[in-house]
Amino acid sequence: MFGDLMGMMGKLKETQAKVEATKERLNSVMVDEQSSDGLLKVTLTANRELKSIQIDDALLEDKDQLEDYLVLTLNKAIEKATKVNETELAAVAKEGMPNIPGMDSLFK
Repeated sequence: MFGDLMGMMGKLKETQAKVEATKERLNSVMVDEQSSDGLLKVTLTANRELKSIQIDDALLEDKDQLEDYLVLTLNKAIEKATKVNETELAAVAKEGMPNIPGMDSLFK
């Protein structure tokens, strides 16, 4: 019994290390998003850190429009980055989980 418990603890520590390595790797995975007309482009990491914003000169003339573009485009980029992040971390976590009945449904 203790052998199984020690094996599970070792597996969990190994999984934790893999999750941390995946989080670090996600800092270099870039997610690009742009407005429907291409006037605003943003780049985030999969860890949702903003890396760049490109604004077409046409948007600089209307502050309210620019703010709307920023909100909409950043929200789409954050949603996309979150999906990448969650998918990657769930895959690593699921891979390292011990085979406990009913637990597999938590990571779907």
